[in-house]
Amino acid sequence: MNENPADLAPEMCVLLAAVLGLVNGLFLPRTRQWRVAVICAAGLIAGLAAAGVAATRADLAVFDAFQVDAITHVTRITVMAATLAVLALAAGPVRGHPRESEHYVLILLSALGAIVLGASSDLLVLVAAYLLASIPAYALAGFGKDAHGTEAALKYYLMGALLGVFMLAGVTVLFGVGRGTSYAALRAGLADAPPAAVAAGVVALLAGLLFKAGAVPGHFWVPDVTEGAPPAVAAFVTTVPKIGAFAALYRFGAEALPPGAAGWPALVAVVAAATMTLGNLAAFGQDNVRRLLAYSTVSQAGYLLVPVAMAGRTGLAEPALLYYLAAYAVTNAGAFAVVLAAGRDDLAGYAGLMRRSPLHGLSLVICLLGFIDTPPTAVFVGKVLMFGAALDGRYLWLAAVAAVNTVASVFYYLRWLVPTFRRPDGASRPARGATAVAVAAALLSVALGIGAGVALTF
Repeated sequence: MNENPADLAPEMCVLLAAVLGLVNGLFLPRTRQWRVAVICAAGLIAGLAAAGVAATRADLAVFDAFQVDAITHVTRITVMAATLAVLALAAGPVRGHPRESEHYVLILLSALGAIVLGASSDLLVLVAAYLLASIPAYALAGFGKDAHGTEAALKYYLMGALLGVFMLAGVTVLFGVGRGTSYAALRAGLADAPPAAVAAGVVALLAGLLFKAGAVPGHFWVPDVTEGAPPAVAAFVTTVPKIGAFAALYRFGAEALPPGAAGWPALVAVVAAATMTLGNLAAFGQDNVRRLLAYSTVSQAGYLLVPVAMAGRTGLAEPALLYYLAAYAVTNAGAFAVVLAAGRDDLAGYAGLMRRSPLHGLSLVICLLGFIDTPPTAVFVGKVLMFGAALDGRYLWLAAVAAVNTVASVFYYLRWLVPTFRRPDGASRPARGATAVAVAAALLSVALGIGAGVALTF
């Protein structure tokens, strides 16, 4: 067992930045609390550097409960990069807010929980990470203290609490029949356990993780929080916690369960099909771009569950999930940055965007074309890998369902895209900071799409 805390350097950087930010926020005047954002950003950049160095070393386990491997490397880098983008998006809107420091610190703590969620290899650490990723996010959802935000935060909290209780029940059952909480012990212990008890424990555990992933049946909070919370918070909760949740789902299926236990592939495949179909059907009639993006994230969660279902059945599952996660994070953050820069939630507000603000409009086009799986964007590569994993895992019906859903999704993305090429009704000035984040995300999406061959060799 490795007990060297230095192996947790990326997580320590994020935690230290959060603590320093909180302490500095206590003494800084309101007009200078932007310095906390700088501290938090510095912690994330230091964490990214430490994660990059760690990725060059051999895999290891820390305290027998925290895996440092390819899944953790991608989770760390993607979570910290996405959180850095969210900080940039949040900096302008919360400048001068009485709780500006707390806003940045809550974002960092929730991001830290997402990282630990994806790296944990012990059920007890998994539950702790779930709470760390969730509780700050509840507070962030109601940060605006308006009617919509309060309602969204309440729904978010109640659903998280309910499904968290199910998750704890699942952990208890699995501990009882598996005689341990570490994934290695569970893999050995669950092989001889009663199948019905294992299935009950797995289903209950999935309730909590599917809530964090925004997948069926734990998706009901997604549209309300995305519409009611501040836009930067909506970008955060629909991006960062999902990364940790999907990494945790994959690791649990691949490392904790014996092959075929609890009908894992079929169970997750059915949830994946239901999630992508429901998300797409619900997105069709949306005229509010934030609700449209919310249901888009639900459908994307369905696609991301495909490689999770194939965990242990094909070697393509892991690279498919990790690449798709990174691509999704970049594209989703970019789309929300466009919304924040425009300051409009209705589809009509984007008419003529390409002529009014070409960079702003082009960023939106690239992000939405990415969601439609148009090459050479990053999501296109992730989707191709996802289809490969489904076919290699002999789940042809799931690949067919994903293909039909992909074609169907073109309709509602085009409802947003087409008006951007029309004649503008009037002039508008998008927010510069958010536009810069949107442009960077769009460029990164194209770079990951073109350089997929190089990226996948690491």
